[in-house]
Amino acid sequence: MRYAIALLCWAGMAQAQMIETSLELVFLADGSGSIDEEELRFQRQGYADAIQSEAVLAAIANTAYGHIAVTYVEWATNQAVVADWTLVDGPETAAEFARKLEGPRAVFGRNAIGAALLEGQRQIEINQFDGFRHVIDFSGDSIGNSSGPPIDLARQEVLDKGTVINALPILRPDSGRRAGGNLEAEYESRIIGGPGSFMVTAESRETFSAAVQRKMFLEISGQMPETDYAAK
Repeated sequence: MRYAIALLCWAGMAQAQMIETSLELVFLADGSGSIDEEELRFQRQGYADAIQSEAVLAAIANTAYGHIAVTYVEWATNQAVVADWTLVDGPETAAEFARKLEGPRAVFGRNAIGAALLEGQRQIEINQFDGFRHVIDFSGDSIGNSSGPPIDLARQEVLDKGTVINALPILRPDSGRRAGGNLEAEYESRIIGGPGSFMVTAESRETFSAAVQRKMFLEISGQMPETDYAAK
């Protein structure tokens, strides 16, 4: 009897320690072999600039709680948390999160997208936040899956748990083909999913930061783009 009461008390304390927030947002960024060191730093800077932008901070302030929880995870054959969960409620906490994006590369190898999606979901399940919405923001420059669980099975597992998956396909001009054989169509059919899901394309390095900011603003504010792909 005492053991049962202790368990109930522990469960109540654990629940009380959860922090309610408007959104739990996982930035799941490509760190595979196709992304060199300069591109890796450029991607991180794009996210750092976006979360500190006036538009994104205004979107955060306009959410139900006035704050969101974010983490930045890079993926390749393995996955690594670059910036752990941070409650962002204004310029100071946004800058704190941005500083966490500095640091050495921690992922290596080829694509394992299925494993990356499952890691994104795991991060949502193990944190101390209780978000009104759960979103994985997936970015990458290919659709390959050289190891780990199949993309379709991992994606479905994430969607079954109520998490929305948005995407940022990164087009590579050196491929000689738009989206390396239509990456946008692949991401539309195989990556994004859930109510209100969408993707915003980074057409080039020059437009990457703007695409990240636009996508971040839309998913925080709960809006959908008018011209990019959206879930049907």
